[in-house]
Amino acid sequence: MTLSQSVLDAAKKQNISISTAESCTGGLVIAALTDVAGASAVVERGFVTYTNAAKTEMLGVSEETLAAFGAVSQEVAAEMATGALTRSHAGLAISITGIAGPGGSEFKPEGRVCFGLAQTGQPVATETVEFGALGRDRVRLSARDHALQLVLDRLAE
Repeated sequence: MTLSQSVLDAAKKQNISISTAESCTGGLVIAALTDVAGASAVVERGFVTYTNAAKTEMLGVSEETLAAFGAVSQEVAAEMATGALTRSHAGLAISITGIAGPGGSEFKPEGRVCFGLAQTGQPVATETVEFGALGRDRVRLSARDHALQLVLDRLAE
């Protein structure tokens, strides 16, 4: 069974719908979920917010948060997840923002990805993973898989 299938099965069992808010992964998480037949039973919608303007306009991420912490931060990941939850009919939302590469900086290196997980009635959880300079494709796929695992872990609680 694939990770996506496991997420969908767990969400169906709990009657929870899922939304995503993705930046550096460009929709890979929602695509992985919707690749599975029957995903429409729990997949509500996906937001691909690659630019700061999209994060602000579509998800309500505050310009002040973006200015203070930058797009690749747990603070922005939290606001993205909250925005995806409140601007959808989902009960759970996962967000991803990061630097897939190539490039990065001393302060925000390639492979740094921040995740947010928002669920109705629960505090928002965030974390940062340093995948390292694996190359753009591998960082994006690793971030996708990590996000799916975060959702699965939350649904298993």
